[in-house]
Amino acid sequence: MKFPILTAFAGLALGFLTHQSVTSNVEDPVAEAVFARDRPADDLVRDATRKPARVLDFFDIKRGMVVADFVGSGGYYTELLSRAVGPEGHVYLQNPPELIERFMRPRIEARLAGDRLENVTRLDETLDGSSIPDGSLDAAILVRFYHDFGHLEVDRPAFNAMVFDKLKPGGVFGVVDHHAKPGAGLTVGLSLHRIDEDMVQYELEQAGFVLEAKSFVLEDQTDTLDWNIFDPDAAGRDTTSRFVHLYRRPPVMPDTPRPEDE
Repeated sequence: MKFPILTAFAGLALGFLTHQSVTSNVEDPVAEAVFARDRPADDLVRDATRKPARVLDFFDIKRGMVVADFVGSGGYYTELLSRAVGPEGHVYLQNPPELIERFMRPRIEARLAGDRLENVTRLDETLDGSSIPDGSLDAAILVRFYHDFGHLEVDRPAFNAMVFDKLKPGGVFGVVDHHAKPGAGLTVGLSLHRIDEDMVQYELEQAGFVLEAKSFVLEDQTDTLDWNIFDPDAAGRDTTSRFVHLYRRPPVMPDTPRPEDE
């Protein structure tokens, strides 16, 4: 159990590991996944700013878990999850069909070519539902996409309720996104590709989730929060200040129904 709303120190030592120093004797499945020498070269380049070892360790990813990577795009995190949960676990990569055709297809197909990730199921499905069985997931993640829900006109309450229902009681929902200025809400979702973390917290709590902890591993106090993450003249989308939230579906459902059930 994480301590509520505290900086996550779990996995801090992983930040000091190098690819050369990790051996097959490492018992941490996240560390083994991140520092595997045979990961795609493009992924390895992104590790320094994404800090996946510390993020996935914070989300408490373990061997044997069943996990969903919602809007996982080309599968950077899907691959890490696949390796971390191992052959006894399973990973779902779900992306909306319209976004696959516009942005993602070549990367997804390259990622999964030749069944190289045998424990991954690709789901080309809309965000208002999923064929993942209810109550089957130990964890789910949504990385750097909640900010797009506004301009894509995603039904956020429906999506949040869907994720809640797919998780087992006690299951984890890990959310990462680019900081916007406080109070910005979704108003800069398209112009800057950022979002106010308080809005995300409010909406997920409305869906029944409990915010168990925050990690500040991707925070950057020098980020002015007013530039577009895709601006070619800016530092780049992997250098923003990002919030990392761990939400949990309560182990026991409260007596009070969620708003959509009333």
